[in-house]
Amino acid sequence: MRTAYSVETVRNAERELMARLPEGALMQRAAAGLAAACAQVLGRVAGRVYGSRVVLLVGSGDNGGDALYAGARLARRGAGVTAVLLAPDRAHGGGLAALRRAGGRTMSGESAPADIARADLVLDGIVGIGGKGGLREAAVPLADAAARSRAAVVAVDLPSGVDADTGEVRGAVVRADLTVTFGAHKPGLLIDPAREYAGAVRLVDIGLALPAEAAEAEALQHADMALLLPVPGAESDKYRRGVVGVAAGSARYPGAAVLAVAGALRGGAGAVRYVGPAGDAVIARFPETLVSDEGPKRAGRVQAWVVGPGAGDDASTVAEVLAAEVPVLIDADGLRLADPEAVRSRTAPTLMTPHAGEAAALLGVSREEVEGARLSSARELAARYGAAVLLKGSTTVVASPDGGPVRVNATGTSWLATAGSGDVLSGLAGSLLATGLSALDAGSTAAYLHGLAGRLAARGAPAGAHDVAKAIPAAWRDVRGD
Repeated sequence: MRTAYSVETVRNAERELMARLPEGALMQRAAAGLAAACAQVLGRVAGRVYGSRVVLLVGSGDNGGDALYAGARLARRGAGVTAVLLAPDRAHGGGLAALRRAGGRTMSGESAPADIARADLVLDGIVGIGGKGGLREAAVPLADAAARSRAAVVAVDLPSGVDADTGEVRGAVVRADLTVTFGAHKPGLLIDPAREYAGAVRLVDIGLALPAEAAEAEALQHADMALLLPVPGAESDKYRRGVVGVAAGSARYPGAAVLAVAGALRGGAGAVRYVGPAGDAVIARFPETLVSDEGPKRAGRVQAWVVGPGAGDDASTVAEVLAAEVPVLIDADGLRLADPEAVRSRTAPTLMTPHAGEAAALLGVSREEVEGARLSSARELAARYGAAVLLKGSTTVVASPDGGPVRVNATGTSWLATAGSGDVLSGLAGSLLATGLSALDAGSTAAYLHGLAGRLAARGAPAGAHDVAKAIPAAWRDVRGD
């Protein structure tokens, strides 16, 4: 599991550690890891460190000091290192002296673009994790020059200009090929839009003691998923494994019902009950489905419901499902039709699965605002509705109404942006709810499997939602190592 911490938590841990270490020792640890990562990059792009050309973009804080000390280490290995000082009178004194002793040179920003154009590697040490807003005016030409160059761009701790705590981007930003972060991941390295600018992320352990309960975000990995996936026991039957009800589809959107059932059948529950007007389409595709046209109350016992995909304007079915005393997943049209007070008053777990546009409508803000502030948007929705929220997108975010770390998932692929993909995800997550997983775990597990299935189905080419559903068992086996 990759765990991300706020700037305040990281700063506190740094202060506690520095109080026990000789002066400057913590920065030297960071610089050593940073220099080692840069040396590996130079080995790929220039063939070796010796004789390579490195440009440091140096701001006024400790971030700039890390860059200067790392640059000094590269210079001692024979690299030609030039430091561009954005604030010469406030550059880190010790780092600057170390660079000069190692044979590095310094220059001002005005003539830097030409050097950047010839560089093999550009090291971004402009702004540290405490920075807010985009790049300052003087730094923008340097970021632009780095983007135009053939150089590999390595960010120190995080790309300058992004918000470490939220992942928001509010102005010009450095786009990195690699980000070397120290001590812990920061939320902005896991969550779009900032994640897009970070490139690959490498964590350098500098010995920080960070309490697990203080984490802001966490990204689950295969080992975490393997512990969550439900596995039937020797005494299991289809009912003990859980039954998921799917109330979806309409005369206009029968395919949504078919795709939601497709996801539900592959989510671990022992049986799927379908309720709605698309019963003939569902049974023709999936004859193992238990189909009813008498409404949710008369469909038979279920351990969880999925409601909303392709529902059109069927508000009565949505209301009937919300009144059930079992976990409920609300998606698509169900999000629009659900009475907010009915959602808030539920005692059983609820999982809402909006995309950015649906979340914007629920919050009364623009879609752009949600996409630019995914972390806070998911948290706000979860708090406002008293439900777990799975906010879909390039980085899927799952927030609990009880607070705690937000789950971040990035297993997906851009090829998942296809009609019906969300219906498959809803069925999958609802099935996991029926097996007994919490709303947070069901949403997180479904997002992970769905994203991985999308990759397996697409393999770099277009894939339909039905292909994604078919690939879920392969994703499941991949996670379990079977």
